[in-house]
Amino acid sequence: MSFSATVKNEICRKIAPEENCLTGELAAILRSTKSISIENNSISLSINTENSAVARRIYSIIKDRDTTHVEVKIAKNRRLKKHHSYIVNISNLSDDIIKKTMFLKSDSKTYRNINKRIPMDILKIRNCKKAYLRSYFLSNGSITNPEKSYHLEFVSYNQKHAKDLADLLSCFDLKGKYIKRNNYYITYLKESEQIVDLLNVFGAYNSLLDVENIRIIKDMRNNINRVVNCETANLSKTVNTAVRQIRAIRKIEEKMGLENLPDNLRELAKLRLRNKEASLKELGELLNPPVGKSGVNYRLKKIEKIAEGL
Repeated sequence: MSFSATVKNEICRKIAPEENCLTGELAAILRSTKSISIENNSISLSINTENSAVARRIYSIIKDRDTTHVEVKIAKNRRLKKHHSYIVNISNLSDDIIKKTMFLKSDSKTYRNINKRIPMDILKIRNCKKAYLRSYFLSNGSITNPEKSYHLEFVSYNQKHAKDLADLLSCFDLKGKYIKRNNYYITYLKESEQIVDLLNVFGAYNSLLDVENIRIIKDMRNNINRVVNCETANLSKTVNTAVRQIRAIRKIEEKMGLENLPDNLRELAKLRLRNKEASLKELGELLNPPVGKSGVNYRLKKIEKIAEGL
């Protein structure tokens, strides 16, 4: 089961529409499909989902509401033959639902008058805003497995609806962005903190904890890698520096002899030859009297400069 399906199943299992805003859920359901037909002044819709829990939820919300008729059909998924898709057919949409969800711009039931935007006038209560986002995610949303990447998106069939979704997300301090992808518009979140906050809005607390746990593990792994990379880089730098210093000392030894160096440089040169892997700090502690790291570095640079002149 995908992580997206896990989140949707949790929402359908834990959050009852009646506990929040049924009108908000209905409004999102009606705007989650582009399969709309109008015949003899009657509106029908068809919603396709691969999640049986989502299909059951839509069915239970619409069922027996005035003259509205709803049925669910099961079809084999052409791409994934092992899975099924569920088609929720909603026919003879009642005037009461149309009015409550502001699905039409006017009383005339024509394609031109279908209101594809989010009806903010009926989502003034915070719970109704949550219900709309939650329901639209169930029908037209997805979330990537956080083990791979952080990405949550809503698919819209209208640019204005995609922008409305971004505006609705901003009501919860979430910075949603939207882009066009093929013939659709995608409103998305890519930051892990923002996705966690939206899961909290959905009420998907178990999924929220799963994402948080994965975030913690990823952060620990990244911190360990940074430390290891830093230590490796420092070790490599130390080794390369020691090799360069030893070459300079060998050159002086061959060309002029170490005995011709000043006492402080000669002592350090001999210590470096005997302690090839020692750090500057360790070399300074071996001197008599001990010298600090910066002092050792200064003397070794003088040795290298002498070698360059030979």
